[in-house]
Amino acid sequence: MVVLKGIPSLLTPELLYALAKMGHGDELVLADANFPVSSVCKSGPMEIRADGLRIPELLEAILKLFPLDSYVECPAAVMDLVESDRQRGLVVPVWPCYSDLLKQAGSDGNFDAIERFAFYERAKKAFAVVATGETALYGNIIIKKGVIHPEELC
Repeated sequence: MVVLKGIPSLLTPELLYALAKMGHGDELVLADANFPVSSVCKSGPMEIRADGLRIPELLEAILKLFPLDSYVECPAAVMDLVESDRQRGLVVPVWPCYSDLLKQAGSDGNFDAIERFAFYERAKKAFAVVATGETALYGNIIIKKGVIHPEELC
């Protein structure tokens, strides 16, 4: 836990370091408990552990510090349902929450839905992948870092 003024206590020193090192266009994956984090990170992304934390709370804390990329159509993406889950009408309860948090951070709240294996490939190119304790199926989300304009700096 980080004990600093203005820094959400959910953000570990390791995660803060990764957020600070990321540049414009770099991506961060917040992975649910079923996501193959260690396997994906063998391809290069930094592996960060946030076991036990739920993604909505972690995303909210991150978005207090993390500018979303305003130069792309969708600065966020989720893993799309596989066809069998779509056919049986599986509902992903965290997606509306993600949309609300993205809106609060200044985007339009939309996100891309990426086919499962394409999502894994994109995650392999991310700056970092955060392993969480999120139990919602299809709870994974990728966010793309934007820029901080000079007038936003302290």
